[in-house]
Amino acid sequence: MSDKPVNPQIQAFIDAVTESGQIWALSAGDDWVVVDSAEFADTDALPLWSTEAAAQALCQGEWAEYRPAAIRVSDFFDTWLESLSEDEVMVGIDWNEALEGAEIDPFDLAKLMADSEV
Repeated sequence: MSDKPVNPQIQAFIDAVTESGQIWALSAGDDWVVVDSAEFADTDALPLWSTEAAAQALCQGEWAEYRPAAIRVSDFFDTWLESLSEDEVMVGIDWNEALEGAEIDPFDLAKLMADSEV
């Protein structure tokens, strides 16, 4: 692993989801919230949260019809990673109501998560 320190927001997310076993996203049936990346041109981002309450805080305005949906960490590794990578979608980590926060490649996040479990 590189000597570069992990973004504290990303590390806090990893610690929380590793402990709970769940990642939270916003869904309305089969529709998931995906937005334009703030950091990467011509790229989408899937916002993810470490708690249901943090995800719920964004269920207002244009996202009022969405609800927090739990994704098991194992499902994130087994199912979501490949799909996100194929679609070249980044993940947003614990964004606030202004959609500010860290963004990371899903495989980089998965590697950090796997390294934190060692």
